[in-house]
Amino acid sequence: MKKSQIFLLVAVAIVALAYFFIPAVNKQITDSVVMLSKFDLNEVYAYLQSFDKTTAACVSFFLMVLQSIMAPVPAFLITLSNAMIFGWVWGAVLSWSSAMVGAALCFYIARILGRDVVEKLTGKKALAATDEFFTRFGKHTIIVCRLLPFVSFDLVSYAAGLTSMRFWGFFWATGIGQLPATIVYSYFGGSLMGGGKILFIGLTILFAFSIVAYVAKKILDDKKAKKAQLEANKAA
Repeated sequence: MKKSQIFLLVAVAIVALAYFFIPAVNKQITDSVVMLSKFDLNEVYAYLQSFDKTTAACVSFFLMVLQSIMAPVPAFLITLSNAMIFGWVWGAVLSWSSAMVGAALCFYIARILGRDVVEKLTGKKALAATDEFFTRFGKHTIIVCRLLPFVSFDLVSYAAGLTSMRFWGFFWATGIGQLPATIVYSYFGGSLMGGGKILFIGLTILFAFSIVAYVAKKILDDKKAKKAQLEANKAA
């Protein structure tokens, strides 16, 4: 067994022991998982607001890393809440830095533990769909996917860890690609009142249409590929 695998297993064992034998840790993790699973911005915001600002920043950092492992829980709920609590600039810094740690963790989980473990965390079909982006865009996949709102941040990180891509190439591409979305979400999160709230709802609808358009295009491409294959078989 490699040293990196031993290190990761030891870290997981420590967290597991803390979860089962330290009530405060158990409650924190359980509450966090339940809260994130509701996919509710108000829940996330109220939860972070229940702490003083220093503690809230630490809890937010933990939540961002936790949601990374729990793919595909949406990170933008935490990003928006950070902006609402800390202001859009410091909220963006907190969201971006914690997302980078989460991305690195996903990358190394995949790199060390392999595809079987990743499929259990993300789902086999979801991971296979993400693999298509690496086939289509090659070394540019990370930046391309970070800029697409309908592609799961965490799935891309896991999938990257299963490739031959070097960590630092992945890390810098993630940082650059993630920055625009973090700034946009943080800016609107810092003004989620009145016009800002209306604009956020409009942005969410736009993202939803992006997902529909992507799925429709994928179905159309698959049909064209099957038709071309059938014509090729007939010609042969």
